[in-house]
Amino acid sequence: MFGTFDLIAFVATRDASRAKMFYGGTLGLELISEDPFAVVFDAHGTMLRVAKVAEVTVAKYTVLGWRVSDIEAAAAELRKTGVELERFPGMNQDDLGIWKSPGGARIGWFKDPDGNTLSITQF
Repeated sequence: MFGTFDLIAFVATRDASRAKMFYGGTLGLELISEDPFAVVFDAHGTMLRVAKVAEVTVAKYTVLGWRVSDIEAAAAELRKTGVELERFPGMNQDDLGIWKSPGGARIGWFKDPDGNTLSITQF
């Protein structure tokens, strides 16, 4: 039933100005609008609503991710903006922080200013 509708993605922020700089400036998403409830971006055709909240409850898992064609280039671009990939104990990550899954996908994780875990994946 929902296969014909567009997906809307959500993530939360305590600081809308900081979120605008990160998602718009650092990640390069197009700012669509802002209202009292959210800062809205276009993420390559998917609406991303960064909800304004009093307190962010950070999930212990990835909340948003991007499929990339060249993960090393994407990781290097993030690093240029001051965003480092996260390191996790017990995971065999390369020098950039990229992990190769048993299925062959290569994944890197990073945090937004509110501590939400985001990812880049090359399949």
